[in-house]
Amino acid sequence: MKAQRIFIGTSRSPVVILDGVAGDVPATVDLAAALAPFPRPPRIPYPGVRRIITPADVAAQAYVDRLLDAAAPYIGGGFGVDAFDLIEASFSLITTPPGALAPVQRAPHFDSADPNYLAILHYLSATPNSGTAFYRHRRSGIERVTRATMDSYVAAAKQESLSFDPGYVLGSNAFYERIGAVDAVPDRLIIYQGSLLHSGIVPDGMAFSPDPRAGRLTANLFVRAH
Repeated sequence: MKAQRIFIGTSRSPVVILDGVAGDVPATVDLAAALAPFPRPPRIPYPGVRRIITPADVAAQAYVDRLLDAAAPYIGGGFGVDAFDLIEASFSLITTPPGALAPVQRAPHFDSADPNYLAILHYLSATPNSGTAFYRHRRSGIERVTRATMDSYVAAAKQESLSFDPGYVLGSNAFYERIGAVDAVPDRLIIYQGSLLHSGIVPDGMAFSPDPRAGRLTANLFVRAH
């Protein structure tokens, strides 16, 4: 397994990148396919379908446990924490075509204003030119949302999203500056604070398939560090 840590923006926020973390992507795709079809989440922001992994999903839960075991030393060293608790794990597929996005889905987002809330993303498909990008909000200068800035940022972002062009955000625009990106490589895992403004890189012509064997499949884990 190859590991590196990069730092994003003026906030110097760490992003840990692990390559070759699971060792058998086809077997993991098989696990996801066995749980298909995935339901659509009740909240609008995620532009696709998502299957929460529970302890009843024995094989998939074992995969999550192995992934966390492999990532644990890098979570500790990369973010200076002693331990963490799993909040949620899922398999996800982006299935919403660009022209069908709601305004809020066209902008970068954050997962939590809690600085100890970490996102762990495992790429499982070979979608060319995709990945994850990180952003700075031009009007406020925010790269990482805090509890103190959350309300004002959300209000500004909602207003600005009405002026966005249709489609997924790709690169910088009038409202956001792209400050870093990680390419999607099968069996690559990235770890970052969920408070960072980020968005999936969704290239033109991507297959928006709900089939785990054909679409943009990722495993998405969230943990709280302490």
